[in-house]
Amino acid sequence: MDWREERTMISKTTRNGWLGRMAGAALGLAAIACTSSSQAAAPNPEPDSTPVKIGIIGTGHIGGALASLWVKSGHDVLLSSRHPDELKSLAQSLGSKARVGTPHDAAVFGDVVLLSVPYGATPQVGHDLAHELAGKIVLDTGNPYPARDGQMAEEARRKGTGVASAEFLPGVRLVRAFNAINSGSLASEAHRAGEPMAIPLAGDDKEALAVAQRLVKDAGFEPVVVGPLSRAKEFDVGTPVYVKLLTAPQLRKALGLK
Repeated sequence: MDWREERTMISKTTRNGWLGRMAGAALGLAAIACTSSSQAAAPNPEPDSTPVKIGIIGTGHIGGALASLWVKSGHDVLLSSRHPDELKSLAQSLGSKARVGTPHDAAVFGDVVLLSVPYGATPQVGHDLAHELAGKIVLDTGNPYPARDGQMAEEARRKGTGVASAEFLPGVRLVRAFNAINSGSLASEAHRAGEPMAIPLAGDDKEALAVAQRLVKDAGFEPVVVGPLSRAKEFDVGTPVYVKLLTAPQLRKALGLK
């Protein structure tokens, strides 16, 4: 996500039905894959359609675009920023499934939390909301830019943003997501005709990755799991695939994935 866009705006997960069903569906798919060819194939499980409660910390261009896409898919969102009153018109335009609050409110509200703040604010979010975010699935979209975020951004780029973000956000179930696409492309390419555009993901928690994949699909894109957080650097700022619109086969080829 372009830092010039970002700078314009700045309890543990309850294992509710939607999360349990998603894990169950994943296990069901694995069981089907292991079924002998001599056995009748079981029908594929229906995709989970239970709405997810999503707290958005930092409702700028990326957060706002995803809020709109997720509301249209039936999810409930809480938009937040340091100035929540400025988000009321956006929430009203999205309808009854959108509400407004503080970052603390978003962290408490969400079964999933989208973190979309300037990267330099990530350590402070991890400190201030450590209790509220503990054990929750957090989708991290931020990118470190030294010109904006200072020396910490240089170190984050050296380590790889997935590794750095995990250090800033201890105790969360972190997934790097939506950091390698611009907000304009989110709006224009969602649910496009033909083959969908790909969104790379990286995370160490399989269940969190499964939830992230569902939310990528619900936003109108195709998820591509690159690997653990240590591999998130493969779609960091400055890589050949960063903010480049690619289909899933094209992205897999570019990253050497099978």
